[in-house]
Amino acid sequence: MDEINQIKNFANQTLVPIVKDDGLSFILDYIKENNVKLILEIGTAIGYSSIKFAQVNPDVRVYTIEFDIDRYQQAVKNVNDCNLGEQITVFLGDAMAFDFDDKFDMIFIDGPKAQYINFFEKFKNNLSPNGVFISDNLSFHGMVEDLSLTHNYSTIKLVKKIRKYIEFLKQNTEFETTFYSIGDGVSVSKKRKLSI
Repeated sequence: MDEINQIKNFANQTLVPIVKDDGLSFILDYIKENNVKLILEIGTAIGYSSIKFAQVNPDVRVYTIEFDIDRYQQAVKNVNDCNLGEQITVFLGDAMAFDFDDKFDMIFIDGPKAQYINFFEKFKNNLSPNGVFISDNLSFHGMVEDLSLTHNYSTIKLVKKIRKYIEFLKQNTEFETTFYSIGDGVSVSKKRKLSI
């Protein structure tokens, strides 16, 4: 368990974004309670959340995709240091370039914020019948609710993209989304049951 604390400390010291503790606890509980076995994660960073997911249960398998080569290499090292190479597969590249035949019990969207809608649309057919999308950073340090917290032009653009994604989820007729103000803002999107 010491390795995972070292990974977390490294992330905090080097400003690598990782999922906040209470958001992570929420997701880990979801994995346990819903018997989640196969997970797709978009945005590995250095592997912290993938490792935490895999540690829930030896039957959990995680596919995780990272765009940045340095973070990818660090993630592979961290996964191997935690002896989880059998459970976690780390892919390098743009998630939009990947195609999977698998059906995932959970797809965790935590990659580039501007691409959230594209990720959702691309991978929605890869959900198992009871599978869910879980999206992180929907509050973005409180800025989504209060844009005056930043005056940085690129951050403002990013926050507007997140707001657009939230609107997309709210208006989506195919999926029903519940929003939680935990961590940095988390949502859970499930396919609506077709009424006969």
